[in-house]
Amino acid sequence: MIKRTLLIESEHHLSIKNEQLILLNKESGEIKSVCLDDVGFIVLDNIATTYTGYLFSFLAQKNIAVCFCDKNHTPSTMLLNLNSNTTQAQTFIAQAEMKDTLKNKLWKQTIQQKIQNQANFLKFIGKNDTALRRFVKTVKTGDSTNREAQASKYYWNELFTGMNFTRERYGDPPNNLLNYGYAVIRAVMARAIAGSGLHPTLGIKHSNKYNAFCLADDLMEPYRVYVDDIVMKYIEYSKSLEITKEFKKVILKLPTRDCKFKNVTRPLMIAMTMTSASLVKCALGENEIINYPEFLE
Repeated sequence: MIKRTLLIESEHHLSIKNEQLILLNKESGEIKSVCLDDVGFIVLDNIATTYTGYLFSFLAQKNIAVCFCDKNHTPSTMLLNLNSNTTQAQTFIAQAEMKDTLKNKLWKQTIQQKIQNQANFLKFIGKNDTALRRFVKTVKTGDSTNREAQASKYYWNELFTGMNFTRERYGDPPNNLLNYGYAVIRAVMARAIAGSGLHPTLGIKHSNKYNAFCLADDLMEPYRVYVDDIVMKYIEYSKSLEITKEFKKVILKLPTRDCKFKNVTRPLMIAMTMTSASLVKCALGENEIINYPEFLE
């Protein structure tokens, strides 16, 4: 089932009553109720919003991921259910015991698909994709020669030609737009990972001890281009580099964006579930291939 994203921007008090989300607007006093059966993600973009203690426990039961935005209105913190799969203990153990040789194979596939998708996107918008296609063919196991970084440098230079752009987390715009979009798909991937019975902290490449979502950061890599596509289109038609209400409205439709696999097309949130489910099979020794979509228009 396709789940929708609920964005809460104004100052509210949130609670649960009769298994529905109750939103009390602190300024107007208006009360609204929302049925949560078709909600998959809630983005809270007001630091003055308050909550009842039962709220997050209930949302976890519904497998609803919650993203909290910082003062710059960028999703920065995430809550999700870590008890949403019936064989979770078995999967956790298999995931933790994955051999480095398998992880290196899977990381090679991940980087190859990431660069392939970047090349496809450049071709789609009329940019030169030749160098990236060469990089795809030369990625080694575990990306030991760091083709990802080399491809990234070329990709951003080609994508934002003439803008003197450097891709940095705290860099100049449009880094802000990209960061917002990446935070959204990170949340979607984390939810898919939890739903598949995997632990988001145990990555196949990322292993920062301060990062609770290493696996989400790994598996979202080939999906980043879907954000890049939306950001480029937004800049083109809006002529804006600011995170506006219109931009949020567009970017929060990402979970329903079509992703194309070999034989099927699925919404991004379902595609990410297919990816995480394929990793479970790898961890259990049933396969050695992660299922990623190919960016096509």
